[in-house]
Order: sequence, then structure tokens, then C-alpha cells
Amino acid sequence: MANGRFEGTSWVATAAGPPLGGALIGLLGPVVTVMADALSYLLSALAVLRIRGDDVAAPRERATGMRGADLLDGWRFILRDRVLRRLFLNSILVGGLITATVPLLSVLLLGRYGYPAWQYGLAFGVPALGGFVGARLSAPLVSRYGRRRVMIVSGWLRSLFPLGLAFLHPGLTGLLTVIVVEALLITCMGIFNPIYATERLQRTPADHAARVLTTWSVSGRLLQATLMVIWGVLGTLTSPLAAITMSGVLLLATPLLLPKRTHVSDLEPTAPAEGARAA
Repeated sequence: MANGRFEGTSWVATAAGPPLGGALIGLLGPVVTVMADALSYLLSALAVLRIRGDDVAAPRERATGMRGADLLDGWRFILRDRVLRRLFLNSILVGGLITATVPLLSVLLLGRYGYPAWQYGLAFGVPALGGFVGARLSAPLVSRYGRRRVMIVSGWLRSLFPLGLAFLHPGLTGLLTVIVVEALLITCMGIFNPIYATERLQRTPADHAARVLTTWSVSGRLLQATLMVIWGVLGTLTSPLAAITMSGVLLLATPLLLPKRTHVSDLEPTAPAEGARAA
């Protein structure tokens, strides 16, 4: 229950942040807003320093920390397990293709279509509540329909909705298109991510967990950075909307990488193992 409350708080904060940021930009200007944001991080760090209590020693695999050999070992372990391999490829490709369109959406909405900053924040803040809803629905859906079915269905659905961004256009209906598409996408991610994260942890021995999770995270971020550059070039050579549409079309193929139904365990987790926005 504590983990669920934490996830809910996180999604609410994510939902409230962009609209408030857009409103502050409209009222105070971008420079003052960025300075206020930087000050908030400083105050947060100072608040953390004031926390008192006994430290809990966390077990570490090595005193020297993560090295290149550990990343290679993580890749080898992931690629040996057919379910982890499929989940790994699916998750980093979906995350990469979705992230690649974020700068293009900013150029399109704020530049060509001329949406004010507060509307842009609203377009991406309100849908984040879908993550809160999805995270709350995930466990009950698994209890009723089983882990395999919910993971496959939500995994397919999260690859379908981004194609709706191909119909972006100026005006109120264009803004509503972004809100609806993003809300549906994030809701499906909120359902899918705790299930796939649980499957990943259950298939990873404790002595390999740090290496596997680090390899997973590093690979996902490297691919996201690479695809953002590639999609920036595509958006320049064609148009932002055309590049966004290409990403949506490619996402349609990513569910083919999901594990087969016969390969996924159907144990019902008592609680999500990770946050609803696993990488």
C-alpha cells in the first residue's frame, strides 16, 4: 500500500508540474521561471541534508561500483533469457521511439502552431494523471485476468495510441488530440510497467539484479539519446509532423517483441515492484 501511495503522489506531481510551469512562464517569463525551478532543487537538497536517522547499510555487489565488465555481464544475462530479452528490446525501443518525438512536439506545438506555454504544459500535465489511474488499475486487472493477458494487452495498446499524434493540427481540437492521445498512452504504460518490472525482477537472481537493472537503464538512455538525434534530422529533412508519424508507425511493430504467452509466468504479484514509469 505504501508503494501505491508513493506512485500516486509521483503521478500527481508530474501532472501538476507542467501546467503550473506553463502558467509561471506566462506570468513571470521563462528566465524567472527557470531560476525559480533551480532554487526549488537547491531547497530540496537542503531539506534532504536535514533528515536525521540511522543509515541502513545496503548490500553492494562490489566495493568498486559498476564497471564496463558488469554492463557486459548484464547484457549477457538478459540475452540468455528469452523473456528478459524480449522485454528488454520491447521496453527500450518503445521508450526510445516515444522520447524521440518530444523535442519535435515542442517545436510543432510552441513554434508552428503557436500554442502558449500554459496550454503546452496543460497538454502534457493533465495526461500524466493517466499514469496514476493505470498504476491503480494494474494490480486489480492482474488479479482478475492474470499477468500474461494484462501485460500483452496493455503492451499492444500502448503502441497503438501514439499514431494518433499524426492528426495534430492548430487550434483547440489539436490540443485535445494531444491530451487524449497522451492520456491513453500513459494510462496503458501505468498498467504495463509494474507488471513487466515484476516479471523482470522475478527472473533475475539477487546477485545479478544490480547489473541487469543498470544495463537496462544505460541501454535505454543511450538508445533514447541516439533516436532523438536521428528524429531531429528526420524532422529537419521532412517536417516535425512527418517524423512524429514515422515514430508512430514504427511503434506498431514493437508488440511483436513482447514475450509469448507460454513464456510468461502467470503468478499474481501482491504489489507492483517498481514505479509505473520504468525505463
